[in-house]
Formats: sequence, C-alpha cells, structure tokens
Amino acid sequence: MTSTLKFSQPVPARPHERSFWIQSTDPTGPETSAPLRGNISTPIAIVGGGLTGLWTAWRILEQRPEQQLVILEADFCGSGASGRNGGQVHTWYGSLGYLRALVGKKEAIELARATADAIDEFEELQQSGEIDMDLRLDGWIRGASAKAHEGIWEGAAADLAQHGDTPYRPLDAEELKERTGSASSYEGLIEDRAGSMNPYKLARGLRKRLMEKGVTIYEGTPVEAIAPGRPARLKTPRGVVTADQVLIATNAWAGSIPEINRYMYSVDGQVIVTEPIPERLDALGWKSGASIADSQMQVLYWQRTVDGRVLLGQGSGLPIYKAKLGPKNNRNPKLVPPVVRELHRLYPSLSDVKIDYDWVGPIDIVATHIPMLGTLEQQPNVLYAVGWSGTALAQIPAVARILASRLLGIDDKWGRSKLFNQNRRTRIFPEPLRFIGANLVRLAVINRVRREIQNKRVDPITKFLVSLMPRYRAPGEVAPD
Repeated sequence: MTSTLKFSQPVPARPHERSFWIQSTDPTGPETSAPLRGNISTPIAIVGGGLTGLWTAWRILEQRPEQQLVILEADFCGSGASGRNGGQVHTWYGSLGYLRALVGKKEAIELARATADAIDEFEELQQSGEIDMDLRLDGWIRGASAKAHEGIWEGAAADLAQHGDTPYRPLDAEELKERTGSASSYEGLIEDRAGSMNPYKLARGLRKRLMEKGVTIYEGTPVEAIAPGRPARLKTPRGVVTADQVLIATNAWAGSIPEINRYMYSVDGQVIVTEPIPERLDALGWKSGASIADSQMQVLYWQRTVDGRVLLGQGSGLPIYKAKLGPKNNRNPKLVPPVVRELHRLYPSLSDVKIDYDWVGPIDIVATHIPMLGTLEQQPNVLYAVGWSGTALAQIPAVARILASRLLGIDDKWGRSKLFNQNRRTRIFPEPLRFIGANLVRLAVINRVRREIQNKRVDPITKFLVSLMPRYRAPGEVAPD
C-alpha cells in the first residue's frame, strides 16, 4: 500500500535574512494572499510558489485559459530558491552534453533553443510592461583564470557548430577586463543573447498576473503531507486540498520525500552584495549588466546590480544533512568570509567596500546536472521537478512546458519529452555516508580550486576525492581528472 508523503516544514527567513532582491524590492515586506482555511477541491494543485510552480501555472493557462488550479506556498511567492539566486540569465547551450546524454541529440538542441526562446519571452514581457524584472541583456561572460580552465568550453562550441548554432564568441584578456572591470581572467567567451535580472521581481510579476487571470494562490500555507489516491489529499495546517493532479515544485525542500532523496542532494550557496558604489565601478570600466562567471569547480558568479552594487555568489558546497533545512540555510555568517576574499581577489581596489547583504540559498542537485522530472513510482498523479543545480532562470520556462502538458494530459512534443521519467538516474549514498562523504568531497574541491588558481599541481588524493562527487557516467566512461 502506498504510504502518505510527509514534508519537512520550512523555516522562513526573517526579514533581515532575506536576499537583497527581496529586501530592495519589498523593503516593508511583500503583499501576501490569505492562507488556506477549510477544505477545497481542484483539478490541479501546485506545491511551491517559486518560479517552477508559477511558470508551470503560466504554461497551463496558455494551453487552457479557463483551467482551474491552486498554488500552495509555505511562505510567500519567491521567498525560496527563486528569490535567492544570483540572477544570471543564460541558455542551456553550455549544457548540451548533459542534455544529449539524457534525451539524444535532436531533443537536446530543441531544449537548448527553448531556453533561448525563454530569454526572448523575458524581453517581451518587460518591454510590453507586463512584468518588470530589471532584465539587462548585456551578455553572459565566462572566463578562465588558470591553466586548468583554459578552453573547457571548446567541446560545447564544437557540438553547437554541428547544429549551426553559434551563441558564443571568444573574448581575450583585454575585452574581458573592459567588460568586467577585473583582470582575473585572461581568456573566455560571451553569450551575447543573455544577461541578468532580478529573479524575485519576475516571481512577483508572475504571481500578480496569474492572480489576475483567476489562479488561486494561498501563501503562508505549507503542505504537511500528501495522502495518496485519485484524487490526492494535501494536508495543510488549516485545511485540506483534494486534487486530481499534483505538482511538487519546492526545489531543495522536496528532499524530504524519500523517493526523490535517493537521487537528489542539497548544498548551500552563499551570496553577498556590497554597498552601492556606481562611481567606483564606472572607474573600473564596469558599466554593463552582464552576468559573469569563472570556470573553477566551486564556481563564482557575479554581476553589477541596477543600483551599482557588486553581487557575488559561490556554491559553497556545504552539505545539508538529511535534507533538513533550518535557519542556517537562510543565513550563515560563517560562509561569508571566503566569498569576501574572492571579491577582493577579483577586485583588489574594492577591499574597503562594505557588505550590505548576505544570505544562503539551498541548491538542489542531481547527478546528471539536468532537472529530474517525473511522477512518483506508485502515485502517477503526483509529479515533481527537482535538481536545477543553480541554473534555472531561462531553463524553467522551457521545462514548464513539459510539466504543463503532462498535468493536462496533452500528447504533444513537450508531453513526450524524454526529460520526463528519465531512465538514467544515479543514486546518491544514503545518510550518514552521504553527509560524511559530501564534507570530504567539499574539502577536496576547495583544495583543488585553491591549487588550480595558483597553477599548482593537484595531488592524486584530491583528484580521487573529487571524483567521488555524484555524476552520471555513460557506460565505459571513467572519472575525469
């Protein structure tokens, strides 16, 4: 007999722990809808009011404008991963190899093109005045700062050339410094049709438009459990939702479901934002809203914000034990100093600049580095989408087409996507081995990054420990150095 799904309850961030995006957009706190009180029935219930849930609702209404559906959000829409990320907008072209391993060449390029279409959609929504998201399509830049990073994108570029897609072009050291204000990278590339945004503004804009279209959103309504069956019963603190179809769209918070937890693990990502320093950034020649990343394993990502601050994030890799997210997964001051040191390495002249904001964002990761979509094994009317691995803004609108078609039972190319119910999954070690191993791998990654950035040899033990990081490998493939 199928058992009831029980969800770990989220710990909402306190106002001062919220991200820069949230605090600067809604300084006195967001407007929220009333929580659910009582029992209701609906054809479709979406658990999670972040970008995955909101975009899926958006795609559902594109297909069927009169479709009834309900969104249940534990805190307020955009308060989770959607309002905490780095705001980098780029396509799936750089992940073509990962996509191809899951869905084959044809669909891989179609999905990559769908993320490019999503960027066009962002631009149209902003230019029409429908949703303001501070979108700036000034490019996505990736640089190499060490010999170990040189040319690591060449394989993806060669793949794309076979399909006639050329989204990237190279940048030399002079162009990189001109565009980023930093001399840390000496070669790289740019995806011109990409950039940065305020992801929280996008989430809140989608929320507003969906409510105008008749979608019911209950905020302050965590789902405590889902009782199986057709329909399923979603228990909340003050009521029950009976739904024919359910979508779990809670990112890292979905790790409390054992079936999902077997394939997904979560780590913390740390983000800092400086005080406003527009004149100093201008003096560095850094004037655009491009999103920037380096090529190290513990990736750094940054941008100049609309009001002239530096936003810098790093995947700290700090593992989350048993997927139990608590207060430290909202804000953890111990993770701030390493990111500040990286800021000073990238921009030595800014070593005196004050940090105004810091926060933590949990990142849900699967071994394939591509989101895992599907239905629960014995509950085919309960769908899920997890494993964004920190890359989501242009990817979610594409994936939401798949989820919408599946929820509506539409037999189209999206509903038939091979991303759904993937047969290539890599199980993650159970706890406590997972937590112990993740901490060892994290230390090895930090050591590898430190040595590579100094152009020093990485020792065999460090290489071995890094190779233990969960990743999908095709038959016969060996772990890379």
